[in-house]
Amino acid sequence: MTEALQIVLAKRPTGDVTPDCFRQETVALPALGDGQILVKQRFLSLDPYMRPRMTELRSYTPPFELDKPLTGGSVGEVVESKNPRFAKGDAVIGMLNWATHTLHDGKGLRKIEPGPAPLSAHLGVLGMPSFTAWYGMRHICKPKAGETVFVSAATGAVGQVAGQLAKLAGAKVVGCAGGDDKCSWAVREAGYDACFNHRSEGDYGAVLDKLCPQGIDADFENVGGKIFHAVFARLNNFGRVAFCGAISEYQDQAPMAGPTKMFTIVQRRLTLQGFIVSDHVALMGEFVNEVGALLKDGKLKSRETVVDGLTRAPDAFLGLLKGENFGKLVVKIA
Repeated sequence: MTEALQIVLAKRPTGDVTPDCFRQETVALPALGDGQILVKQRFLSLDPYMRPRMTELRSYTPPFELDKPLTGGSVGEVVESKNPRFAKGDAVIGMLNWATHTLHDGKGLRKIEPGPAPLSAHLGVLGMPSFTAWYGMRHICKPKAGETVFVSAATGAVGQVAGQLAKLAGAKVVGCAGGDDKCSWAVREAGYDACFNHRSEGDYGAVLDKLCPQGIDADFENVGGKIFHAVFARLNNFGRVAFCGAISEYQDQAPMAGPTKMFTIVQRRLTLQGFIVSDHVALMGEFVNEVGALLKDGKLKSRETVVDGLTRAPDAFLGLLKGENFGKLVVKIA
């Protein structure tokens, strides 16, 4: 019998998530049954979509259950197996508990072949966030040479890749991020043409007019709220918006009003599309081939914030909701 340290949802938040929404527990895991595997987790991904799952509101994923472990994308090692699909020592990726060990039936998990990339990369630049950026850019924003593309949360796990893909397509790329250091990295390393610090700029419309004088042709939207409202007003005819997330609104207790003059959608023949990348898993192979080649050729860069220790996951998640991470946020468990 193995003991596991796990983090459970102790209560549902009202407004901002607080530390008392989480509770640590040490539990004894039962012996494996037929078809089960025991995974020792190495890295846990922390992502904004987890915030809506803490409530009982209807969403595209079921809410976390009270007094049960939260779950998230993880990579780990199979340490015991009674499942013919997996052997001891296999590296796997999939949805696992916020825990040191997870007992699992293997459904939804896949093996990771050894390679030069660290395991944590499979949760970021080779995983769901990068796949999200790739799908949104390739299939919704569809940037062209000479167009202007805006990316909010430009140095987040998704935004850092989205901006580089738009730049590789020949577009002018402008973004925003929550710090001067992040904006400097976006321009210096990720190839953005410009990036502004949304924490220090008081008038988003004015800064967008300055940085995007020809208007905006495509918006990869991660933030929502006032930043999106300013972008919406500056979209060109036939502009495209890929709605990936709205992290600025996740902790609002009352819904924020939408942009003014919604008839703009008709006047400018805009396309606004929300998407969930799990709907497009059939394209995963195409994504891996393209992005893998870009990484190998040094044409794609990424940043990662690694927090050491499962017990620090709740505080790290609170920081994520405030934009404190730089690039992909992962927790190193073992």
